[in-house]
Amino acid sequence: MAKYIVQIIVLGTQVISKAFIKALKQEYAASHRAASKNESETQNATHIAANAKSGITLQEAKQILNVEELDKEEIEKRYEHLFQANDRLKGGSFYILSKVVRAKERIDQEIMINNKTKNKS
Repeated sequence: MAKYIVQIIVLGTQVISKAFIKALKQEYAASHRAASKNESETQNATHIAANAKSGITLQEAKQILNVEELDKEEIEKRYEHLFQANDRLKGGSFYILSKVVRAKERIDQEIMINNKTKNKS
């Protein structure tokens, strides 16, 4: 009889410990999901603030400068070309020139934001 009681106690302890470990793993995973969600919300708020500050979205800025990636050299090359092509002294459009400048500023802000987030990691 004592043998069965010991076996019941051992099995009960194993079941409880497995359940406890599973609950800990679930809690750990949930806390990581919550942390990554908060981090992404912070990043979204940063991007929204940058859009509001510059008055232009990142997508618009990429379209104006005709770039796909945030490659600093390519952006600078496109910016210089468009800036020279729309120079007021050469009969260019002040409106387009201002759009080009704003697009460059917005992309520079995005590059700075990306560098900050990389440095935090």
